[in-house]
Amino acid sequence: MAEVIWSFEALKDLEDIAAFIARDSEYQAAMLVQRILDAVDRLAEFPETGRVIPEVGAPRFREAIEGAYRIMYSVHGNEIHIDAVMHGSRSF
Repeated sequence: MAEVIWSFEALKDLEDIAAFIARDSEYQAAMLVQRILDAVDRLAEFPETGRVIPEVGAPRFREAIEGAYRIMYSVHGNEIHIDAVMHGSRSF
């Protein structure tokens, strides 16, 4: 299993997403955060299951989709670096 390393920016992204959704429903915000964390846990076991980020095109830079959100990460040997979490409608 790969080690997962979250960037400060990705953690801030997740916090901002949760705060935005919590304005309407704290429960839904918590559920989304948990689904994103579960998706990252799956990446730790199977890092190459995410697709190559189309805007980058390099095999090391990948993304997993959870609902409307892109979990953008890079693979560095036995480490997965979570680089960003963003809504799919936002430009990269």
